[in-house]
Amino acid sequence: MNEKEIAELRRRLRPEKNNITHLRGCYVNEKRELVTQFDQPLSLLPQEEAEELLSLLRRTLTGTLGRQLLDLSFTTQQVVDSPEHRLLMALRQGEEPAVQQLFETVAQTLAMEGSYLILLAWDTYDVPYRSRDGQALEDASNEVFSYLLCAICPLKEQRPALRYLPVEQAFRNLRADGLVAAPAAGFLFPAFDDRAANLYGSLYYARDPAQPHPELVERLFGQQPPLPAPQQQEAFQQVLEDALGADCSYGVVQTVHEQLRGIIEEHKASKREDPLTISPQAVQGVLAQCGVPQPRLEAFQQQCEQRFGEDPALLPGNLVDAKRFEVRTPDVVIRVNPDCSGLVETRVIDGCRYILIRANEQVEVNGVQIHIE
Repeated sequence: MNEKEIAELRRRLRPEKNNITHLRGCYVNEKRELVTQFDQPLSLLPQEEAEELLSLLRRTLTGTLGRQLLDLSFTTQQVVDSPEHRLLMALRQGEEPAVQQLFETVAQTLAMEGSYLILLAWDTYDVPYRSRDGQALEDASNEVFSYLLCAICPLKEQRPALRYLPVEQAFRNLRADGLVAAPAAGFLFPAFDDRAANLYGSLYYARDPAQPHPELVERLFGQQPPLPAPQQQEAFQQVLEDALGADCSYGVVQTVHEQLRGIIEEHKASKREDPLTISPQAVQGVLAQCGVPQPRLEAFQQQCEQRFGEDPALLPGNLVDAKRFEVRTPDVVIRVNPDCSGLVETRVIDGCRYILIRANEQVEVNGVQIHIE
Protein backbone atom coordinates (compact mmCIF):
# COMPACT_ATOMS: atom_id res chain seq x y z
CA MET A 1 0.00 0.00 0.00
CA ASN A 2 1.10 3.58 -0.53
CA GLU A 3 0.42 6.70 1.52
CA LYS A 4 -2.43 7.88 -0.70
CA GLU A 5 -4.31 4.59 -0.37
CA ILE A 6 -3.83 4.57 3.41
CA ALA A 7 -5.05 8.16 3.65
CA GLU A 8 -8.13 7.29 1.58
CA LEU A 9 -9.15 4.62 4.08
CA ARG A 10 -8.26 6.80 7.05
CA ARG A 11 -10.63 9.53 5.83
CA ARG A 12 -13.47 6.99 5.87
CA LEU A 13 -13.25 6.51 9.62
CA ARG A 14 -15.60 9.40 10.37
CA PRO A 15 -19.18 9.06 11.70
CA GLU A 16 -20.69 10.37 8.45
CA LYS A 17 -18.54 8.35 6.01
CA ASN A 18 -18.07 4.78 7.23
CA ASN A 19 -20.31 1.74 6.81
CA ILE A 20 -19.28 0.10 10.08
CA THR A 21 -22.34 -1.68 11.44
CA HIS A 22 -20.93 -2.76 14.79
CA LEU A 23 -17.78 -3.00 16.89
CA ARG A 24 -16.55 -6.08 18.69
CA GLY A 25 -14.26 -5.78 21.66
CA CYS A 26 -12.52 -7.84 24.29
CA TYR A 27 -10.96 -6.76 27.59
CA VAL A 28 -7.77 -8.69 28.46
CA ASN A 29 -6.38 -8.28 31.98
CA GLU A 30 -2.75 -8.30 33.12
CA LYS A 31 -2.93 -12.09 33.59
CA ARG A 32 -3.79 -12.52 29.88
CA GLU A 33 -7.33 -13.60 30.74
CA LEU A 34 -10.34 -12.68 28.59
CA VAL A 35 -12.42 -10.82 31.18
CA THR A 36 -15.33 -9.49 29.16
CA GLN A 37 -16.50 -8.92 25.58
CA PHE A 38 -18.92 -6.56 23.90
CA ASP A 39 -20.72 -6.12 20.59
CA GLN A 40 -21.96 -2.56 20.07
CA PRO A 41 -23.81 -1.09 17.07
CA LEU A 42 -21.86 2.02 16.12
CA SER A 43 -24.99 3.84 14.96
CA LEU A 44 -26.62 3.63 18.42
CA LEU A 45 -23.67 5.13 20.27
CA PRO A 46 -23.66 8.83 21.24
CA GLN A 47 -21.76 10.86 18.66
CA GLU A 48 -18.93 11.72 21.04
CA GLU A 49 -18.33 8.06 21.94
CA ALA A 50 -18.54 6.97 18.29
CA GLU A 51 -15.95 9.60 17.33
CA GLU A 52 -13.62 8.44 20.11
CA LEU A 53 -13.82 4.81 18.98
CA LEU A 54 -13.30 5.75 15.33
CA SER A 55 -10.33 7.89 16.38
CA LEU A 56 -8.71 4.83 17.99
CA LEU A 57 -9.23 2.81 14.82
CA ARG A 58 -7.94 5.67 12.69
CA ARG A 59 -4.68 5.67 14.62
CA THR A 60 -3.86 2.20 13.25
CA LEU A 61 -3.68 3.82 9.79
CA THR A 62 -1.38 6.62 10.94
CA GLY A 63 2.38 6.78 10.74
CA THR A 64 5.24 6.35 8.29
CA LEU A 65 5.43 3.42 5.91
CA GLY A 66 8.35 1.22 6.87
CA ARG A 67 8.34 2.50 10.46
CA GLN A 68 4.93 2.41 12.19
CA LEU A 69 3.15 0.92 9.15
CA LEU A 70 4.52 -2.35 7.76
CA ASP A 71 3.38 -4.03 4.55
CA LEU A 72 3.14 -7.79 5.09
CA SER A 73 2.90 -10.14 2.09
CA PHE A 74 1.65 -13.72 2.11
CA THR A 75 3.20 -16.38 -0.08
CA THR A 76 1.01 -18.23 -2.55
CA GLN A 77 1.23 -21.33 -0.38
CA GLN A 78 -0.02 -19.39 2.65
CA VAL A 79 -3.01 -18.07 0.71
CA VAL A 80 -3.85 -21.53 -0.65
CA ASP A 81 -3.56 -23.36 2.65
CA SER A 82 -2.34 -21.92 5.95
CA PRO A 83 -4.07 -21.54 9.33
CA GLU A 84 -3.07 -17.86 9.53
CA HIS A 85 -4.70 -16.89 6.24
CA ARG A 86 -7.78 -19.04 6.90
CA LEU A 87 -8.28 -17.24 10.21
CA LEU A 88 -7.99 -13.80 8.58
CA MET A 89 -10.45 -14.76 5.82
CA ALA A 90 -12.94 -16.05 8.39
CA LEU A 91 -12.47 -12.87 10.43
CA ARG A 92 -13.17 -10.79 7.34
CA GLN A 93 -16.53 -12.57 7.09
CA GLY A 94 -17.20 -11.89 10.77
CA GLU A 95 -17.48 -15.57 11.71
CA GLU A 96 -17.92 -15.93 15.48
CA PRO A 97 -15.47 -18.84 16.02
CA ALA A 98 -12.78 -16.82 14.23
CA VAL A 99 -13.44 -13.78 16.41
CA GLN A 100 -13.04 -15.88 19.55
CA GLN A 101 -9.89 -17.49 18.18
CA LEU A 102 -8.38 -14.08 17.47
CA PHE A 103 -9.11 -12.84 21.00
CA GLU A 104 -7.53 -15.96 22.50
CA THR A 105 -4.52 -15.88 20.15
CA VAL A 106 -3.74 -12.25 20.93
CA ALA A 107 -4.15 -12.81 24.68
CA GLN A 108 -1.84 -15.83 24.61
CA THR A 109 0.78 -14.27 22.35
CA LEU A 110 1.08 -10.52 22.85
CA ALA A 111 3.86 -9.52 25.25
CA MET A 112 2.38 -6.34 26.72
CA GLU A 113 2.40 -5.19 30.31
CA GLY A 114 -0.93 -4.46 31.97
CA SER A 115 -4.41 -4.87 30.59
CA TYR A 116 -5.60 -3.88 27.13
CA LEU A 117 -8.60 -3.72 24.81
CA ILE A 118 -8.90 -5.50 21.47
CA LEU A 119 -11.18 -3.62 19.06
CA LEU A 120 -12.52 -5.08 15.81
CA ALA A 121 -14.46 -3.22 13.12
CA TRP A 122 -15.81 -4.32 9.74
CA ASP A 123 -16.35 -1.82 6.96
CA THR A 124 -17.59 -2.02 3.37
CA TYR A 125 -16.32 0.69 1.05
CA ASP A 126 -17.84 1.47 -2.35
CA VAL A 127 -14.60 2.67 -3.90
CA PRO A 128 -15.29 5.75 -6.06
CA TYR A 129 -14.06 5.63 -9.63
CA ARG A 130 -11.19 8.04 -10.30
CA SER A 131 -10.87 9.84 -13.60
CA ARG A 132 -7.55 10.24 -15.39
CA ASP A 133 -6.94 13.58 -13.67
CA GLY A 134 -7.33 11.89 -10.26
CA GLN A 135 -10.77 13.28 -9.45
CA ALA A 136 -13.05 10.92 -7.49
CA LEU A 137 -16.56 10.45 -8.87
CA GLU A 138 -18.61 9.66 -5.76
CA ASP A 139 -21.63 8.43 -7.72
CA ALA A 140 -19.56 6.00 -9.80
CA SER A 141 -18.10 2.86 -8.22
CA ASN A 142 -16.77 -0.31 -9.79
CA GLU A 143 -15.18 -1.85 -6.68
CA VAL A 144 -16.46 -2.85 -3.24
CA PHE A 145 -13.73 -3.18 -0.63
CA SER A 146 -14.70 -5.21 2.44
CA TYR A 147 -12.10 -5.16 5.15
CA LEU A 148 -11.38 -5.79 8.82
CA LEU A 149 -9.60 -3.34 11.09
CA CYS A 150 -8.12 -4.34 14.45
CA ALA A 151 -6.74 -2.04 17.16
CA ILE A 152 -5.04 -3.21 20.37
CA CYS A 153 -5.21 -0.43 22.96
CA PRO A 154 -3.52 -0.46 26.39
CA LEU A 155 -5.72 0.42 29.35
CA LYS A 156 -4.14 2.88 31.75
CA GLU A 157 -5.04 3.15 35.41
CA GLN A 158 -5.08 6.74 36.62
CA ARG A 159 -3.88 7.79 40.05
CA PRO A 160 -6.68 8.62 42.52
CA ALA A 161 -7.90 12.21 42.23
CA LEU A 162 -10.20 14.31 44.34
CA ARG A 163 -13.63 14.64 42.71
CA TYR A 164 -16.86 16.33 43.72
CA LEU A 165 -19.96 14.10 43.69
CA PRO A 166 -23.13 16.25 43.38
CA VAL A 167 -25.41 13.42 44.53
CA GLU A 168 -23.52 13.02 47.81
CA GLN A 169 -22.64 16.73 48.00
CA ALA A 170 -19.14 15.72 49.02
CA PHE A 171 -15.60 15.25 47.77
CA ARG A 172 -14.26 11.73 47.29
CA ASN A 173 -10.83 10.42 46.32
CA LEU A 174 -11.67 8.34 43.23
CA ARG A 175 -9.64 6.49 40.63
CA ALA A 176 -10.50 6.33 36.93
CA ASP A 177 -9.93 2.70 35.92
CA GLY A 178 -9.43 1.48 32.38
CA LEU A 179 -8.68 4.68 30.51
CA VAL A 180 -8.24 3.57 26.88
CA ALA A 181 -4.93 4.75 25.43
CA ALA A 182 -3.85 5.05 21.79
CA PRO A 183 -3.34 1.69 20.02
CA ALA A 184 0.00 -0.01 20.53
CA ALA A 185 -0.58 -2.42 17.62
CA GLY A 186 -3.19 -3.30 15.02
CA PHE A 187 -3.73 -4.44 11.47
CA LEU A 188 -5.82 -4.06 8.33
CA PHE A 189 -6.86 -7.06 6.24
CA PRO A 190 -6.86 -7.39 3.30
CA ALA A 191 -4.49 -4.78 1.91
CA PHE A 192 -5.93 -1.95 -0.20
CA ASP A 193 -3.54 -2.10 -3.18
CA ASP A 194 -4.34 -0.19 -6.36
CA ARG A 195 -7.59 0.77 -4.58
CA ALA A 196 -8.78 -2.83 -4.50
CA ALA A 197 -8.62 -5.81 -2.15
CA ASN A 198 -5.34 -7.72 -2.16
CA LEU A 199 -5.75 -11.00 -0.28
CA TYR A 200 -1.99 -11.53 -0.52
CA GLY A 201 -1.27 -8.57 1.73
CA SER A 202 -2.02 -6.97 5.08
CA LEU A 203 -1.01 -3.69 6.70
CA TYR A 204 0.39 -4.02 10.23
CA TYR A 205 0.63 -1.11 12.69
CA ALA A 206 3.09 -0.69 15.57
CA ARG A 207 3.11 2.58 17.49
CA ASP A 208 6.74 2.09 18.58
CA PRO A 209 8.97 1.26 15.58
CA ALA A 210 11.57 -0.15 17.97
CA GLN A 211 9.07 -2.65 19.41
CA PRO A 212 6.70 -3.91 16.70
CA HIS A 213 5.69 -6.97 18.78
CA PRO A 214 7.25 -9.54 16.42
CA GLU A 215 5.69 -12.37 18.44
CA LEU A 216 2.23 -11.18 17.33
CA VAL A 217 3.26 -10.83 13.67
CA GLU A 218 4.70 -14.34 13.66
CA ARG A 219 1.60 -15.87 15.27
CA LEU A 220 -1.07 -14.00 13.29
CA PHE A 221 0.65 -13.82 9.90
CA GLY A 222 3.09 -16.74 9.99
CA GLN A 223 6.13 -14.64 9.12
CA GLN A 224 8.95 -12.64 10.61
CA PRO A 225 8.37 -8.87 10.59
CA PRO A 226 10.89 -6.62 8.86
CA LEU A 227 13.80 -5.47 10.99
CA PRO A 228 12.56 -2.52 13.14
CA ALA A 229 13.52 0.88 11.78
CA PRO A 230 15.98 1.80 14.59
CA GLN A 231 17.70 -1.57 14.17
CA GLN A 232 17.91 -1.03 10.40
CA GLN A 233 19.76 2.23 11.04
CA GLU A 234 22.12 0.57 13.52
CA ALA A 235 22.74 -2.33 11.11
CA PHE A 236 23.50 0.07 8.24
CA GLN A 237 25.92 2.05 10.42
CA GLN A 238 27.67 -1.14 11.45
CA VAL A 239 27.98 -2.30 7.83
CA LEU A 240 29.66 0.99 6.90
CA GLU A 241 32.08 0.70 9.80
CA ASP A 242 32.98 -2.97 9.27
CA ALA A 243 33.13 -2.99 5.47
CA LEU A 244 34.98 0.30 4.94
CA GLY A 245 37.42 -0.01 7.85
CA ALA A 246 40.10 2.69 7.60
CA ASP A 247 38.30 4.19 4.57
CA CYS A 248 35.29 5.07 6.74
CA SER A 249 36.18 8.76 6.91
CA TYR A 250 34.12 11.82 7.84
CA GLY A 251 33.84 12.78 4.19
CA VAL A 252 32.48 9.38 3.16
CA VAL A 253 29.85 9.23 5.92
CA GLN A 254 28.89 12.88 5.33
CA THR A 255 28.46 12.25 1.59
CA VAL A 256 26.34 9.12 2.14
CA HIS A 257 24.10 11.05 4.57
CA GLU A 258 23.84 13.98 2.19
CA GLN A 259 23.00 11.79 -0.83
CA LEU A 260 20.35 9.75 1.01
CA ARG A 261 18.86 12.89 2.49
CA GLY A 262 18.69 14.42 -0.99
CA ILE A 263 16.88 11.35 -2.32
CA ILE A 264 14.36 11.58 0.53
CA GLU A 265 13.74 15.30 -0.07
CA GLU A 266 13.40 14.80 -3.82
CA HIS A 267 10.87 12.00 -3.35
CA LYS A 268 8.86 14.12 -0.92
CA ALA A 269 8.86 17.10 -3.29
CA SER A 270 7.75 14.97 -6.25
CA LYS A 271 4.74 13.69 -4.22
CA ARG A 272 5.13 10.25 -5.72
CA GLU A 273 2.72 7.71 -4.22
CA ASP A 274 4.93 4.61 -4.10
CA PRO A 275 7.15 4.15 -1.02
CA LEU A 276 10.74 5.25 -1.56
CA THR A 277 13.27 2.39 -1.62
CA ILE A 278 16.94 2.14 -2.51
CA SER A 279 19.22 -0.79 -3.30
CA PRO A 280 22.64 -1.51 -1.73
CA GLN A 281 24.08 -1.10 -5.24
CA ALA A 282 22.93 2.55 -5.25
CA VAL A 283 24.73 3.20 -1.95
CA GLN A 284 27.72 1.32 -3.36
CA GLY A 285 27.77 3.81 -6.23
CA VAL A 286 27.95 6.72 -3.78
CA LEU A 287 30.86 5.03 -1.99
CA ALA A 288 32.66 4.51 -5.30
CA GLN A 289 32.33 8.25 -6.05
CA CYS A 290 34.02 8.91 -2.69
CA GLY A 291 37.03 6.88 -3.82
CA VAL A 292 36.38 3.79 -1.68
CA PRO A 293 38.50 0.95 -3.18
CA GLN A 294 36.85 -2.01 -4.91
CA PRO A 295 37.60 -4.62 -2.18
CA ARG A 296 35.81 -2.40 0.34
CA LEU A 297 32.85 -2.00 -2.02
CA GLU A 298 32.55 -5.77 -2.40
CA ALA A 299 32.73 -6.19 1.37
CA PHE A 300 29.92 -3.62 1.73
CA GLN A 301 27.73 -5.57 -0.73
CA GLN A 302 28.34 -8.87 1.06
CA GLN A 303 27.59 -7.46 4.49
CA CYS A 304 24.40 -5.81 3.26
CA GLU A 305 23.21 -9.22 2.05
CA GLN A 306 24.07 -10.76 5.41
CA ARG A 307 22.20 -8.07 7.36
CA PHE A 308 19.24 -7.33 5.07
CA GLY A 309 18.93 -10.41 2.83
CA GLU A 310 19.39 -10.81 -0.92
CA ASP A 311 18.34 -7.89 -3.15
CA PRO A 312 16.75 -5.91 -0.29
CA ALA A 313 14.65 -2.82 -0.96
CA LEU A 314 16.00 -0.49 1.72
CA LEU A 315 14.07 2.53 2.98
CA PRO A 316 16.45 5.57 3.05
CA GLY A 317 14.45 7.10 5.91
CA ASN A 318 15.31 4.04 8.02
CA LEU A 319 19.02 4.18 7.19
CA VAL A 320 19.73 7.81 8.13
CA ASP A 321 18.03 10.51 10.18
CA ALA A 322 17.41 13.16 7.53
CA LYS A 323 16.69 15.84 10.16
CA ARG A 324 19.77 15.29 12.29
CA PHE A 325 23.55 15.32 11.79
CA GLU A 326 25.77 14.63 14.78
CA VAL A 327 29.50 14.29 15.44
CA ARG A 328 30.33 12.60 18.74
CA THR A 329 33.47 11.85 20.77
CA PRO A 330 33.54 10.40 24.30
CA ASP A 331 33.60 13.95 25.71
CA VAL A 332 32.01 16.18 23.06
CA VAL A 333 28.79 16.12 21.02
CA ILE A 334 28.44 18.43 18.02
CA ARG A 335 25.00 18.80 16.42
CA VAL A 336 24.99 20.35 12.97
CA ASN A 337 22.19 21.54 10.72
CA PRO A 338 22.07 18.78 8.05
CA ASP A 339 22.13 21.51 5.37
CA CYS A 340 25.47 22.70 6.77
CA SER A 341 27.35 19.44 7.36
CA GLY A 342 30.04 20.73 5.00
CA LEU A 343 31.10 23.25 7.68
CA VAL A 344 32.73 20.40 9.61
CA GLU A 345 35.93 18.67 8.60
CA THR A 346 38.57 16.48 10.21
CA ARG A 347 42.29 17.15 10.07
CA VAL A 348 45.55 15.95 11.59
CA ILE A 349 47.70 18.83 12.90
CA ASP A 350 51.14 18.14 14.39
CA GLY A 351 50.18 14.49 14.79
CA CYS A 352 46.92 15.22 16.66
CA ARG A 353 43.46 14.60 15.23
CA TYR A 354 41.05 17.55 15.23
CA ILE A 355 37.43 18.24 14.32
CA LEU A 356 37.31 21.69 12.70
CA ILE A 357 34.14 23.78 12.40
CA ARG A 358 34.13 26.81 10.13
CA ALA A 359 32.68 29.74 12.08
CA ASN A 360 32.44 32.84 9.89
CA GLU A 361 29.32 34.12 11.61
CA GLN A 362 28.58 34.90 15.26
CA VAL A 363 29.58 32.34 17.89
CA GLU A 364 28.01 32.06 21.33
CA VAL A 365 29.28 30.20 24.41
CA ASN A 366 26.65 29.59 27.08
CA GLY A 367 24.55 32.33 25.50
CA VAL A 368 27.41 34.87 25.43
CA GLN A 369 28.55 36.10 22.03
CA ILE A 370 32.34 35.80 21.74
CA HIS A 371 34.96 37.14 19.34
CA ILE A 372 37.48 34.91 17.60
CA GLU A 373 40.70 36.78 16.82
